[in-house]
Amino acid sequence: MDFDDLIRLLQALDFKEVGGRGSHRVFVRSGVAEILTLQEVHGQVKPYQVRQIAALIHQYNLDLEADS
Repeated sequence: MDFDDLIRLLQALDFKEVGGRGSHRVFVRSGVAEILTLQEVHGQVKPYQVRQIAALIHQYNLDLEADS
């Protein structure tokens, strides 16, 4: 998955970027206990990170329509 596309999705879900260094970016969201640390590799997201975010969306019932 394209890294920039995933960043836009996280922002649409109200995640905020709070830091990072180099290729790493850190995101948090109110009401979500987990902190997301993403690493860009050649413009792509690592597959396990896509699965991690999908699991969080499911676990917390995150919804673009409700959160917009």
